[in-house]
Amino acid sequence: MRCIIISLVILALLTPNLSAVDGVPSPQAKKEAAKGNWSTWRGPNRDGLSAETGLLSSWQERGPKLAWKVKGLGNGLSSVAVAEGRIYTMGRRDGATKMIALSTKDGAKIWESDMGSEANEDPNSTPSVDGDRVYGLTHAGQLVCVGTTDGSILWRKHFPTDFKGKMESGWGYSESSIVDGDNLICTPGGNSAVMVALNKRTGEHLWSAEMPAVIGDRGHDGAGYSSIVIGQIAGRKQYVQLTGRGVIGVDSENGNLLWTYNRIANGVANIPTPIVKGDYIFCSTGYGTGAALIQIHDRNGKYEVEEKYFLKGNELQNHHGGMVLVADYIYCGHGHNQGHPICLNMMSGEYAWGPVRGPGTGSAAILYADGHLYFRYESGDMALIEATPEEYKLKGTFKTDEINGKSWPHPVIADKKLYLRDQGTLMAYDIAK
Repeated sequence: MRCIIISLVILALLTPNLSAVDGVPSPQAKKEAAKGNWSTWRGPNRDGLSAETGLLSSWQERGPKLAWKVKGLGNGLSSVAVAEGRIYTMGRRDGATKMIALSTKDGAKIWESDMGSEANEDPNSTPSVDGDRVYGLTHAGQLVCVGTTDGSILWRKHFPTDFKGKMESGWGYSESSIVDGDNLICTPGGNSAVMVALNKRTGEHLWSAEMPAVIGDRGHDGAGYSSIVIGQIAGRKQYVQLTGRGVIGVDSENGNLLWTYNRIANGVANIPTPIVKGDYIFCSTGYGTGAALIQIHDRNGKYEVEEKYFLKGNELQNHHGGMVLVADYIYCGHGHNQGHPICLNMMSGEYAWGPVRGPGTGSAAILYADGHLYFRYESGDMALIEATPEEYKLKGTFKTDEINGKSWPHPVIADKKLYLRDQGTLMAYDIAK
């Protein structure tokens, strides 16, 4: 018995913090929060769950205090990553896409680096930070590894030429690549390399995941607008991603494509990052498509998808802005180009409350911290909503200090500050209790 217990302890120590357990911020998220970090898009586990505490539980009429604001970051929909006193973001200015490092103290620029100028399009991707390196992806598919100390370019990969990559539609590459151990995992979208693993320090190509010729008639070939999440699913560590053809699961060790789920794909843009809870995956897309809960089974080494339920587009569709799982309940904005708040029991597919009209208009990007949901609407409205399945409880609203277009970049909380990027402007609000 003692040997069994020791073995289990060793396994627990060796197993990475793949995701939050039952919607509770993971140990990795708690570690980041203690340092005031938020190292990648939607946080260290890609689940939108912040472990920050001691935050305002309600907002006055004008909202929290604006701590500082910085301009001149260039156009784009990138959010921010925060690590060790620095903020990393991307923007297009003077004909080139820039990676930019700022101080968390006051937003002062530390350095900026030229990532490329092959396409006259603004970046969508949010950087991912790992120690002394930060990774960014341009609209045209230029993946760049940058040194955090001085902004020096360490290596590059070009998705269209290096991997025959492509997007499902024309709004450009948008994912935030994910670091897993010594590897960087990303989604070029090529049929022979829908997902790839690279050595995070050198860019060396380690493996490619190949897409089957036929996996269903919905959607289009190519990468979607989602980002990869990691899960321990049906006894195997997997990379889960929403592509132009739907949700896929890839073996983390060798890049073998283990399973696909096509029904959730639409033919325009597949955007929200899936939620992984054990062997279950919740996914949703807009354009009238809907939402689904699937379960992955290992049938003697062959992985199979069981659809537990499917909700039609008029029942639940998350256009973009994402979803969070808190305890047993999913919170998100419902409706195509709408952000009507809802609370859904993940396992049953039944509403606890909602949809509710909400204080803003357009899609809403969502974040969870300290018992509350932060809804950022396309219209520039921010809403604080208590994360409870009991009822919809709005705890405050405010208009952001600047609105320069569609307020799509996801909100970030780090060191008790709420960061909101809006095109060339970054705003930092003090939300400490």
